[in-house]
Amino acid sequence: MDAALALLRECRLCPRGCAVDRAADRWGHCRVGRKAMVSSVGPHFGEEDPLVGDGGSGTIFLTSCNLACIFCQNYDISQLGHGRPVDAAFLARAMVSLQEHGCENVNFVTPTHVMPQLLEALPEAVEKGLSVPIVWNCGGYESLESLELLDGIVDIYMPDVKYGDAEATERLSGIKDYPTHAFAAVREMHRQVGDLELNERGVATRGLLVRHLVLPHDLAATPKVMEFLASLSTNTYVNVMAQYRPCHRAYEEPKLTRGLKLEEYRAAVQAARDAGLTRLDARPLHRMGLE
Repeated sequence: MDAALALLRECRLCPRGCAVDRAADRWGHCRVGRKAMVSSVGPHFGEEDPLVGDGGSGTIFLTSCNLACIFCQNYDISQLGHGRPVDAAFLARAMVSLQEHGCENVNFVTPTHVMPQLLEALPEAVEKGLSVPIVWNCGGYESLESLELLDGIVDIYMPDVKYGDAEATERLSGIKDYPTHAFAAVREMHRQVGDLELNERGVATRGLLVRHLVLPHDLAATPKVMEFLASLSTNTYVNVMAQYRPCHRAYEEPKLTRGLKLEEYRAAVQAARDAGLTRLDARPLHRMGLE
């Protein structure tokens, strides 16, 4: 815990390295100080099937983000700051409450910038009986220094791997070096937890589950993402997502002003197969509005 708080005092929780003293309630890029901010807590049945099971995934949506994606579909939470500050006791109660309601896991959504605050709450939650898997549902822009502190704590890593090269990352997400850091981070996640493991009910208990949102005009460089993931393991579980729609400030990029075309999604799935990946969550196309 002391090591995590040290990262907060001269904040380098993520590769941005803002270096502000957030322990003194100052803000960096993420606009969150000493206390975590929470937008909502509750069971979520729209996550990937291995997370949902019978009781749903127990989501805790954390306010703000260390990225600035102009097409963010949760921009009211990630960029407009909808939520309220909470202390460790609240977070611990929330985790235990989700378990008591039958959730299969506790799913921290966009947790990167509040890692110390979450670690601060976990001991109390464990004392109160928390035993379900912890899911780290992040944007992929993680520092290795932070991830090392999560080794042995996080059971399931679920990063978005947003881009395969750096060409579009600055104008679309406000950072220049996303692929370098994201690929290194996901490699570390896989080292810690390995491929996704399921129990007898098909519910995830441990491992890596990757999301990749396919963008129009292949702005995400999907083939390069799939080649990287296959280099970790051809058994990497990948959700190839087709739900892109223009929202937030997507109008600023002419190539993002329309939804995904059917042939673009099919090409993305084929790129994953060509890379050798064998565990693809490629949902029926009619469920995505593409047929």
